[in-house]
Amino acid sequence: MYFTTMTWPSNFATQHQEALNRMIQLGLEEDLGTGDHSGRSCIPEHQVSKAVLKIKFSGVLAGIEMASTIFQAYDPDLKVTLIAADGDRVSVGDEGFYVEGKTQAILATERLALNCLQRMSGIATYTRKLVDAVAHTSCQLLDTRKTTPNFRVAEKWAVTIGGGVNHRMGLYDELMIKDNHIDYCGGVQQALTQTLNYLQNNRLEDLGVVVETRNLKEVEQALTFPWIKRILLDNMSVLQLQEAVQLIDNRIPTEASGNITDQNLVEIAETGVHYISMGALTYAAPICDLSLKAV
Repeated sequence: MYFTTMTWPSNFATQHQEALNRMIQLGLEEDLGTGDHSGRSCIPEHQVSKAVLKIKFSGVLAGIEMASTIFQAYDPDLKVTLIAADGDRVSVGDEGFYVEGKTQAILATERLALNCLQRMSGIATYTRKLVDAVAHTSCQLLDTRKTTPNFRVAEKWAVTIGGGVNHRMGLYDELMIKDNHIDYCGGVQQALTQTLNYLQNNRLEDLGVVVETRNLKEVEQALTFPWIKRILLDNMSVLQLQEAVQLIDNRIPTEASGNITDQNLVEIAETGVHYISMGALTYAAPICDLSLKAV
């Protein structure tokens, strides 16, 4: 057992602290196994050292709170002195934090901390780039469930640090009635009628429902269920999106999704949709370069 259960200061982390704690525990167990034999072999047990996080990219830093918690969850005596914070814009040559304490503990946690920082910073940087591109509109960017298995909570946290908005965390906290659900049920009306019955029978009315539509006929059918949270406009052209937005007329929030890229993002946001969901926020973001160096 390498992990001490931690509490988290930020709002997102507090809401998801159980998942974050479990992720860190499994990450440490995966890396350490029977122990860090590399560190133990040449570093005295009681040696104390200091290391600094070196920034080797330009963008948005994310994962600082995560890294700090990883260090202290493994060894509560490790002291982290923050120089930068999650969401800060950084440049090559900047420093993120210092960590001081037992050298073996620093070495044992270094890789997991850096893996989280690099992945989260990449997602936050890419998200901020796209958020800035549509800042002249009222459209907000949503992430999806297209995330790395067992790392979803960190990736979705990074999206929020970059200025995006979280879609549902999983299948349990919001309903999305997609094309396959609709086709299996025989249509939008049948699917949503059965969904409402399910929610009422199980006292789950507080869960939001998003319904996917593929054409204006399905949009019209969805509008007859005014209690739904959002109408998703799937794989529609810019012209179709404009027509759908006009038809819906702000009665229900709208979401564009499907084949949305850096190149067509702005044009789609300018159609007036309230949200754009992009799996690319998490699966297409490049890793940012960072290193932890002895001082």
